[in-house]
Amino acid sequence: MKSNVKRYVLLHILLLVFSLSSVCSKLAAQEDVMRFKFIMMYGFVIMLLGVYAIFWQQIIKSMPLTAAYANRAITVFWGMLWGLIIFKEKITPGKVAGAALVISGIILFALSDREEK
Repeated sequence: MKSNVKRYVLLHILLLVFSLSSVCSKLAAQEDVMRFKFIMMYGFVIMLLGVYAIFWQQIIKSMPLTAAYANRAITVFWGMLWGLIIFKEKITPGKVAGAALVISGIILFALSDREEK
């Protein structure tokens, strides 16, 4: 049980890293093409996605693929949070409802997986 919790915590840390690649992409899109900041931000995107790819492979070795993919939806929450904090985007009730629906789905999936065991 404890190692299962550890796996899910590591998975969610990895998904946080994955969500940061979108932040870097949006920051790069705000720069002129082929300027230093543009290249640097896309370099970060490639680095973050490389780290994500390597650790994703390790995670899916140790847990069901369906569970890992179901948890990827949490990046909706991270995207909203980064939008609010970094880009000063508004969080509307519809976005909150959508994120709540996604998180509810993840929780439901996790609970149903536990019941089968």
